[in-house]
Amino acid sequence: MEGKDLELRHLRCLVAIADAGTFTDAAIALGVSQAAVSRNLLALERILGVRLLHRTSRTVTPTAAGVHVLARTRHLLGEADALVARATTGHTRLHLGHAWSAMGGHTTEFQRRWHTQHPDVELHLVRHNTPTSGLAEGRCDLALVRLPFDTRRWAHALVGQESRVIALASDDPWARRRSIRLAEIRERTLVLDRRTGTTTLDLWPEGERPAVEYTHDIDDWLAAIATGRCVGVTPRSTATQYRRDGIVYRPLRDAPPVPVHLLWRHPDPHPATQAVVDLLMGLYREDG
Repeated sequence: MEGKDLELRHLRCLVAIADAGTFTDAAIALGVSQAAVSRNLLALERILGVRLLHRTSRTVTPTAAGVHVLARTRHLLGEADALVARATTGHTRLHLGHAWSAMGGHTTEFQRRWHTQHPDVELHLVRHNTPTSGLAEGRCDLALVRLPFDTRRWAHALVGQESRVIALASDDPWARRRSIRLAEIRERTLVLDRRTGTTTLDLWPEGERPAVEYTHDIDDWLAAIATGRCVGVTPRSTATQYRRDGIVYRPLRDAPPVPVHLLWRHPDPHPATQAVVDLLMGLYREDG
């Protein structure tokens, strides 16, 4: 297979033939000659090494291989069109990444104010379970992070801080208390998210650290806590974003707060970056 010779025009030709039902109608739809349609299809079949269409004098139908290739082709063309749309619409869209809990209790108000203040910039919240909330992976323009990050690689602004809470099974004896001290947790088993969790054993002095169980996702983290065998420590935003039956959250009286940073790329920040920083800082200030 000569994959390097594959071009979008070959794929668009295949879809046009399948949708139109004839080479003539496909040529009309694409605005090219019927000979060009035939050449593109033959080139595609040669590249892939399979016959894609059954041709008769009256009908054109996909082969078994053609059905599979058509499905993948429609997906690829959709991705290509989305790429072009993203580039040509410029900055009328803003993708804001987060790993767990967006802005917590501020999420809804942020979305409402953004829509009112910036109606020309379409906001999309993107959850991506990586340390940079999808920024390093190219999934977003800006990212909310509550983890340490490489300050040399990413431009950033501290937009707020969040107190920590402890997550407990609702029938846990501690669930009847108003708050818990950090030192008490050393008696329990603590569940930690290796990938994007904000809690580390550095919160406790060496020799006074709790036993640990590890997970890799917020849903697994919550499931472990709901069993009653573990407790979790997390920013307050988790408590507002993930209210679950069987789980309660209580304040940690003496735990240091979690800094909330907004990250973006150095060379080419989204034009709305400063507006996001200002709005987030304002919301966190209102919260005290």
